[in-house]
Amino acid sequence: MKIQITADSTCDLSTELIQKYGVKILPLAVIMGENIYRDGVDATPQDIFKFVAETGVLPKTSAPPAEEYAEFFGECLKSCDAVIHFNISSKASSSHENAVNAAKSFNGKVLVVDSLALSTGQGLLVLKACDLAAAGKPPQEIVEIINNLRAKVNTSFVPDALDYLHKGGRCSLAALMGAKVLKLHPMIDMKNGQLYAKKKYMGNLERSLKSYVNDLAETYKNYDKTRCFITHSNCEREVVEKVRAQVENLFSFDEILETTAGCVVTSHCGKNTLGVLFICE
Repeated sequence: MKIQITADSTCDLSTELIQKYGVKILPLAVIMGENIYRDGVDATPQDIFKFVAETGVLPKTSAPPAEEYAEFFGECLKSCDAVIHFNISSKASSSHENAVNAAKSFNGKVLVVDSLALSTGQGLLVLKACDLAAAGKPPQEIVEIINNLRAKVNTSFVPDALDYLHKGGRCSLAALMGAKVLKLHPMIDMKNGQLYAKKKYMGNLERSLKSYVNDLAETYKNYDKTRCFITHSNCEREVVEKVRAQVENLFSFDEILETTAGCVVTSHCGKNTLGVLFICE
């Protein structure tokens, strides 16, 4: 049986990984002013930064309608027996609901997974499904395994500044000003499909990220060693390399993958946000 793994663009997988694993991506819409773009197709994070700098407002993002999902699934099924699609958390977008409604038209050939994550937290589940499909697991068993893994995915990150989170209504003005004055960098974590501030670090970004990775290593002693992601929104090369070296020293991953956050995630978190994401045991 040929299984096609698909995902929303919010999984933030690189072009290289998409090609390597044969994943098909459906982009979410990014709305800047009166123009509508497709995440990762005709809009980049640099476009987001430029738009916010010029207008002072965040772009809006929009889930594909059910009709677009149906067309996407239909095209995929022309060359496979089943589709397993991964959505950004249902608590962050209507993408999952729309995809589920579209899947009803395909007589069980399309299975839709609520990742309860975003960015490469979602991407980790996508690649795990690819591994399982390559091992010959049937679609229903893959979905069952993935659903049991969702709560074990560490989806966390540290933003350099809270301006984008404030503009998006996810951070109060008082918290924004306090973070600037005290040089605070929160650790944003995702549990049960929702984001919350887990901890605050004091100092510059580099110092905060060092503390963040140390905390991850202390908290998650047991983890899936297959792979981890270092995902960031255009952080300085030196900062990323220092995080990578620390992850290599504190963890034993077979593969450390670096990706840049796409437009949807960037529009909510802003520049210089970085996360180390992996599956725990």
